[in-house]
Amino acid sequence: MAKKDAAKKGGPADRLTPVLRPVRAGNGFEEALEQIMQVLRLGLVAGGERLPAERDLAERLRISRVTLREVLKVLADEGLVESRRGRYGGTFVRRRPDTPPQGAEEELRRRVSGVDIEDVLRFREVLEVGAAGLCAAHGLTEEGAARLRTALAATHDAPLGDYRRRDTLLHLTLAELSGSARLTESYVSVRATVNDLLDCIPLLVRNLEHSQQQHTALVEAVLDGDADAAREAMREHCGGTAALLRGFLS
Repeated sequence: MAKKDAAKKGGPADRLTPVLRPVRAGNGFEEALEQIMQVLRLGLVAGGERLPAERDLAERLRISRVTLREVLKVLADEGLVESRRGRYGGTFVRRRPDTPPQGAEEELRRRVSGVDIEDVLRFREVLEVGAAGLCAAHGLTEEGAARLRTALAATHDAPLGDYRRRDTLLHLTLAELSGSARLTESYVSVRATVNDLLDCIPLLVRNLEHSQQQHTALVEAVLDGDADAAREAMREHCGGTAALLRGFLS
């Protein structure tokens, strides 16, 4: 019952559905760590929020709670999560400081230095344009349309520091609503890399305003069932992000 209630309320259990899946035998620890790291990189659980309960996470990943605790210990040692005791305890995602620690930007740039930016951007565009077209062509249920509108509204209301996380949730919602589990899984991976790249460049208010206009046009096209307009809106939107990343990082 608790899991169903969380899903109805749009809580973490619902948000994590596209990312968390049963791991393969033999690499339970490594694959579980990879998936929870993707959750954190995508911002699917915000700083200060609690991860789902250990039992729920272990069931989703099909690993033992002993293995899960080993994964959570690694994340805690890295300063990404913290454990709290008591009635309202659990494992919480640590908030990012407003000012990155000294050397953090250099470390992030070092981490993405080996990334083939052009390959990532092209693959992202293929996935996103395809997802937008599928959603518009096949149509959304009332529940799906409501989810998309809610995700869009959340980006409009986002404070500057939380914008990229909510932007990610909007795009991930569209990928999930496409109806293709493989597309969604691929998008989760590429979006995590895109977020690492975006963290290397500044937030530009003018760009965010333009992105919001594009988001609105995109969602309207999807809800109107206009597949051509949805694909074109998404292609233009991906192109704007690509131009910024090339400008700052190439």
